[in-house]
Amino acid sequence: MDNGMPVIVRPITTGDFDVVQTLLAELGRPAPDPATDAVARAVFARHVASPGTSSLIAERDGRVAGFLSLHVHDRLNHATPAAWIPDLIVTEAAHGTGVATALMDRAKAIARERGCHALTLESGYRRLRAHRFYGREGFTDAGKYFTLRIDRAPDDEGGSPGQSHPEASS
Repeated sequence: MDNGMPVIVRPITTGDFDVVQTLLAELGRPAPDPATDAVARAVFARHVASPGTSSLIAERDGRVAGFLSLHVHDRLNHATPAAWIPDLIVTEAAHGTGVATALMDRAKAIARERGCHALTLESGYRRLRAHRFYGREGFTDAGKYFTLRIDRAPDDEGGSPGQSHPEASS
């Protein structure tokens, strides 16, 4: 489905805030509202300026077609850093056109340039098409991650910490 137009991959800038928020919403991430917009913009600006991030935008035919968030951090059990991709989004219209491959190729190159020993990413269970892509890119399904929301009171979750839920199993 490649339309012959080259994919341009570039670092994000603070001017990309709105388009990145739109792309994140495609993954189901909450969009900033008027009450949180200023804070979200400040977080985004810190992300762009951080020496530990190298996030990328992909453009095709003058339009943003994808975004990849790349973080490089130290691991206590390695002499070299690790790279992590928490977000990789390609617009629905750009699926199958090489945008994800271009973003991933650049992320791999940056991780190598920064001396990383590994590149890890996270992906929601429902993103089966993305999982097939990651496998083709050489990633292995090497683990599972767990999330604990700590910004809510225990009653918001339907119980108190340590309380068993009928659907929980070990």
